[in-house]
Amino acid sequence: MKYRTIGTDPTTRREVSVLALGAMLFGSRTDEETAFAVLDRYVEAGGNFIDTSDNYAFWIDGGQGGQSEELLGRWRRSRGIGAEIVIATKLGARPLAPGTSYVDNAEGLSAKVIREAAERSRERLGVDKLDLLYAHVEDHAVPLRETVEGFAELVAEGTVGLLGVSNHAVWRVERARSIAAAAGLPGYEVFQYAHSHLRPRYDVPDDLFPDGSLGHAGPDLLGYLREEPGLTLVAYSPLLKGAYTHPERLPADFDHPGTPARLQVLREVARETGATVNQVVLAWQIGGTLPIIPLAGVSSVAQLEENLAAIDLELTEEQRARLDGAH
Repeated sequence: MKYRTIGTDPTTRREVSVLALGAMLFGSRTDEETAFAVLDRYVEAGGNFIDTSDNYAFWIDGGQGGQSEELLGRWRRSRGIGAEIVIATKLGARPLAPGTSYVDNAEGLSAKVIREAAERSRERLGVDKLDLLYAHVEDHAVPLRETVEGFAELVAEGTVGLLGVSNHAVWRVERARSIAAAAGLPGYEVFQYAHSHLRPRYDVPDDLFPDGSLGHAGPDLLGYLREEPGLTLVAYSPLLKGAYTHPERLPADFDHPGTPARLQVLREVARETGATVNQVVLAWQIGGTLPIIPLAGVSSVAQLEENLAAIDLELTEEQRARLDGAH
């Protein structure tokens, strides 16, 4: 396993594995026996960076989520897992009532919610401290200052370590970080956005993002990372939910003229290296110039093994140039 540092403060920064494990469907679509086997193998391989959220996976049973955190809590207790494993979770997008969603009825990012939701997450996970806590989605009804101060209070109390942000406009991230810096408070240092080798159309709106996607790592966010060396991108859906091996799963916003050329280069590099296309995508992210940690969920140990093998896949500078330049 290889590792990189997330965070800049010596009191909260952590060394985490360069491949994060997504636990979104653990305890719901992925049964407990399978989830435990995946978690055990990931840790055995040196992995120590696991991702969840307080709302996973509410959409499967129409509830409010929490199954993933609860399963991770049971796994931690049964295996005697302590602070050596970094578990990241998120708050702000848990539906306030069963049958609703984060689009129409999210818990939001008020100081009250931040405190209460973080406490519930600690209880479900069975931890005294959340190693990394993300603001999951934007909350335009709450002033940014209240959100910033709400997170900072938990850091000051020692119940939260690092702060992260997901699915926010870059300008709102920068504004929140500026508010924190001006007040001498901790700010967001880890960004979690969708990112893969194939690029979507960023202008396609949906229910959550009426002006176009804020959930993907576009040029603004990647440029921000390039200028701020203390930040890290945790790239979710790096394998596009299996679309590289099952093209019929490719989301509609990837159906544009730039996709075939990038797919062709991926397949060429995969043939040259003897690796799978999935492994090339992960290796491209892990070994690139930007601080990117791919976050990949799996539903079997076999899928995890394929992903783990990507950690030691060394791409040449020429292969990287072709992958970066394809359009």
